[in-house]
Amino acid sequence: MTAVMKGVRILEVAEHTFVPAASALLADWGAEVIKIEHVERGDAMRGLASTGTALVGGPVHVLLEHSNRHKKSLALDLKSEEGVDIVYRLAATSDVFLTNKLPSVRAKLKIDVEHIRAHNPNIIYARGTGQGERGADADRGSYDFLSFWARAGIGHALTHDDTESMTLPPGPGFGDSIGGLTIAGGIMGALFHRERTGEATVLDVSLLGVGMWAQGQAIALSQQHGFAMRQPPAGRTSNPLVGVYTTSDSRSLVFSCLQAMRYWPEFCQIIDRPDLVSDPRFADHASISANAGAAYEELSATLGARPLAEWRERLAAFSGQWAVGQSTLEVAQDPQALDNGYIQDVVSANGTEFTLVGAPVQYDETPAAAGRAPELNEHGDEVLQSLGLDWDAILDLKIKGVVA
Repeated sequence: MTAVMKGVRILEVAEHTFVPAASALLADWGAEVIKIEHVERGDAMRGLASTGTALVGGPVHVLLEHSNRHKKSLALDLKSEEGVDIVYRLAATSDVFLTNKLPSVRAKLKIDVEHIRAHNPNIIYARGTGQGERGADADRGSYDFLSFWARAGIGHALTHDDTESMTLPPGPGFGDSIGGLTIAGGIMGALFHRERTGEATVLDVSLLGVGMWAQGQAIALSQQHGFAMRQPPAGRTSNPLVGVYTTSDSRSLVFSCLQAMRYWPEFCQIIDRPDLVSDPRFADHASISANAGAAYEELSATLGARPLAEWRERLAAFSGQWAVGQSTLEVAQDPQALDNGYIQDVVSANGTEFTLVGAPVQYDETPAAAGRAPELNEHGDEVLQSLGLDWDAILDLKIKGVVA
């Protein structure tokens, strides 16, 4: 893989997943990332025992690894003048300053734009927030479950009309990881702009904004037609070849053939229902749309009579678009995912083998190798020495509690 970010230094003052996931991707692509962690506890993610929906445990903290691979860790007391001075000295040598601290916290710690730019006018300043940098809620903390999922309308849109409670996200860090990818792309654009013009920009990405972008088409349709997007019950689509069908062994076959009549005759032959091709209810686009419910019932009965394995074999040559609904266990064994390097083998600091999902962007047809996350303050001495501090100075900082 071409390390497209090689030579770029990123200084990160952030924790949890949303913002750290951005620099993890950039590190996968070759950037040097120096992660500033709390001097005692480190990134709050290190102590996370439960996401609220799933326990976090085992020999490897995979949630931490996901968003902190390849980084260098320096545990620093940012409430001390000497600690902040180290941040300033690192900022002077960095291309990007990346943070998810709230506006009031940034001001209190003296790491806001004007503080960092005073030591490096050419640094790109990137902020990840819950609801954006302006407005009444700018200084309110958030998580992807709140701003990306709930507030942006995604949870509501995925909840069936006959369900009282809003659908929960499919897993931890769902919006955070999407948001991290967005920040990473924004930083790369800012670096390109600086390279072309010499101008360093301030970059803002929020979980609310990313969630609304992900829902952009649905929001636009809602505004145009005056309805709130909701998940339709199975069988209520106007196209029977767009939807989910259950096999006899309770597996999901998912179809997205947007041009129903183009694929209808072929599909009906494959499932041994040639009678549906000549059925006047499904003779053309208008009639199949008008009778989509009836078509769904016919297909549901047929597809539900046989197991997934048989349908995999029958549909292998189908020219339409379809997939099998897979679990998070199954997708990690998907031959297509493995062949493309979407699953990466990693060894933790203590020698434990585990797997991570690789960076979704590949350069020169080679997947980026996903490395491990650092131990707390693993690179502290190395980073401080790179600033010219000798052992006596470093030891003095340790005694004072400025560094771990």
